[in-house]
Amino acid sequence: MNHSRGFIALVLAPALLGISAACERPANPASSNREPTRTLTQVLSGYEFQSEDTRVLQDDPFANPGMLWVDQGRVLWRSKPAPDAPSCSSCHDKKADSLRGVATRYPTYDAETGTLVNLEGRVNRCREKHQRRSAYAYESTQLLALTAFIAHQSKGMSIKVDIDGPARPFFDSGRTYFYERRGQMNLACHHCHERNIGRMLRGDRLSQGQPTGYPAYRLEWQNLGSLHRRLRFCNLGVRAEPFPAGAPEYVNLELFLAWRAQGLSVDAPAVRR
Repeated sequence: MNHSRGFIALVLAPALLGISAACERPANPASSNREPTRTLTQVLSGYEFQSEDTRVLQDDPFANPGMLWVDQGRVLWRSKPAPDAPSCSSCHDKKADSLRGVATRYPTYDAETGTLVNLEGRVNRCREKHQRRSAYAYESTQLLALTAFIAHQSKGMSIKVDIDGPARPFFDSGRTYFYERRGQMNLACHHCHERNIGRMLRGDRLSQGQPTGYPAYRLEWQNLGSLHRRLRFCNLGVRAEPFPAGAPEYVNLELFLAWRAQGLSVDAPAVRR
């Protein structure tokens, strides 16, 4: 119950004062021909909202616990899943930085399937198509390790995703999701990550919700986790039914969040509270 009261005291004030949802969000791009514009005047990584101790932990590659998964991913990258199957490095390159820059472009539209895929989806498509093995489960050690290894190669590079052409309907869907109220608390993503940036929620300072550091090591999890794990947690926080990790709704939202974070640098694996 303390959880609920704290959440209501912090972010439900606009609703309790009778401010309508229409007044709280920009127009839905799906109903407008105008190019979308970001509502944030200054774009900040979640790193900027962490304590000094947490930032020091992230910055030290020997102390950052997420680097354990990066090392596991490097081994998986070079290893054949079976004698008759190629390793990832067999197709891409044996160089450790052969995929530098790739993570900055995901999620992206996949013409072959006509769907939007994120980095996890791309790894699993390659595994099924080229290695002829079943897809890794979301949040499995193997998938987290490979995505951490790939994302880490783009560390320091600016996010720049494509939202034009066939990707636009997926982007519009993700943007709508960000501003739609849901759950028993009748809250949207933007209530925390635009309207209450910098305020405290149960010991956490509310950030802009930027996805630059995923997969990320969260101290409360004592584990590495994907962005979709965090999105599910947010759904549960507003008492909404979460989608399964990897669901199209989350991938669409991920594209919107990546567009919203453009100009920020990849910092995976991040450390968060």
